[in-house]
Amino acid sequence: MRLLYFAWVRAKIGCGEESVTVPADVRTVADLVAWLKTRGPGYVDAFANPNVIRAAVNQKHVDWRHPVADADEVALFPPVTGG
Repeated sequence: MRLLYFAWVRAKIGCGEESVTVPADVRTVADLVAWLKTRGPGYVDAFANPNVIRAAVNQKHVDWRHPVADADEVALFPPVTGG
């Protein structure tokens, strides 16, 4: 799975993208974020408040119940504002 991180999520994790092999029990975006939080303090900090994280799977905005698969590209980012 290819993961992309943007804005302060990227800053807290310390990288903009990575490829990972997730455990078989990671089936949704919510599962993915819960698993990422086990990977270290930067991930815990980045995903401490899930209400401020948005997700896109294969460049399509989705909610946290959306399924994920090994071949997916998942982007995680804070809400975007215009102005």
